[in-house]
Amino acid sequence: MKRRFAALLLALSVPLAAAEQAAALFAATLADVDDRPVALARYRSQPLIVNFWARWCGPCKQEIPELIAFRAAHKGQVEILGIGIEDRAAPVKDFAKAYEMDYPVFVAKEQGIPLIKALGNDKAGIPYTLFIDRRGEVVGKKMGVLKKADLDAVKAALLAK
Repeated sequence: MKRRFAALLLALSVPLAAAEQAAALFAATLADVDDRPVALARYRSQPLIVNFWARWCGPCKQEIPELIAFRAAHKGQVEILGIGIEDRAAPVKDFAKAYEMDYPVFVAKEQGIPLIKALGNDKAGIPYTLFIDRRGEVVGKKMGVLKKADLDAVKAALLAK
């Protein structure tokens, strides 16, 4: 009986932990590339790919074309959010334009490291990507360069009704 109860508690805690992690994202207000505040709560209730990156990060640059292609293929079904672990909006705006990032891009400023840690990345390494379903639950995470196979693997969970 004790084992069943422990298994039940574990099963119930996994979705709660996933939802709690995403809650940190939706509680944040970050700057857009024009340095205007944007409450990320506006993205609640839609499937998201949240990608943390920096301009100086070579692997981060490698995955941008995959994110652009995935967004184009699933326009209106999944949104990509790029969160630059940066201090100033102007260089991020120039970078986003140069790399043709056609998805919402934000500047984390002083919130960057605490936010990335609250979202399950204790070492605050980048690139780091979260996949959040329409219920607001984290359905996957990826540390390191995101590839097409990673996006294909999580697509069904993101698009599930």
